Amino acid sequence: MLIHQRPSGVDFFCAPFAAIEANTPVYFPNALYYADTIGTVNYHKEFDMNQEIPPLDPHPLSEYVAWAGGRNREPILGVLKDKLPKDPERILEMASGSGMHINYFAPHFDHLHFQPSDRDIEVFDNIKKLTGNLGNDNIADPVHLDLTDPETWFNPGPEKSFAAIFCINIFQVAPISIADGMMQCAANLLKDDGFLLIYGPFRIEGQFSTESNKTFHETLSSAGVSEWGLKDIADLKKAAAKHGLELKEKIDMPSNNFSLIFGKIA
Repeated sequence: MLIHQRPSGVDFFCAPFAAIEANTPVYFPNALYYADTIGTVNYHKEFDMNQEIPPLDPHPLSEYVAWAGGRNREPILGVLKDKLPKDPERILEMASGSGMHINYFAPHFDHLHFQPSDRDIEVFDNIKKLTGNLGNDNIADPVHLDLTDPETWFNPGPEKSFAAIFCINIFQVAPISIADGMMQCAANLLKDDGFLLIYGPFRIEGQFSTESNKTFHETLSSAGVSEWGLKDIADLKKAAAKHGLELKEKIDMPSNNFSLIFGKIA
């Protein structure tokens, strides 16, 4: 397993994802705009990316998620530029939420075809509207993918049809039990040399890597939702091993996050 150090001097944060609602931001490059109703963009209310951290809110179009997504996208893009294939391939995003990440990444890879997915079909209109407004013709319409429901696991495509899968900031607001479904789904959909990238903050062998991660865990736990909190990389590795995957790389990212690269066991 390779371990990389994160760049210094860069301050980013992480963000959880959940369900869509009105009166929350829609993300566009260089600016964030608010939706007065689902699917209706009000271009006159710009979100200030330099404001103080908004209150924790897991809705995918909340100010918090928009603020955080604008700060973690560049380091994640850097990893993807290094790892994604140079030849035409299909790439899947699990838990796409508002679609802000996949719509930011896709223009950097004209040769790749991106497939958004989510368990909450009510976010699909926002993903499609954002994709259309940005003219990203290498992004397909979103598909229903519920990591707790095996009947949805082949909705994105047939077996071994993806060169890479990525999932951003889901485990801190989801039960660790979804790791089993994620790993089994990835094992089915990935090509033999493909990889699964999971981004977010995690514990390492039961320990917090920094005091700030411990504080973030305590903040999440204080919300009173039993599934919220930083999960342990060791639990992801156990789930992966059950389905023929292993942790290939652990890449340190800004603000004590990680990009975990899983691949099939040779």
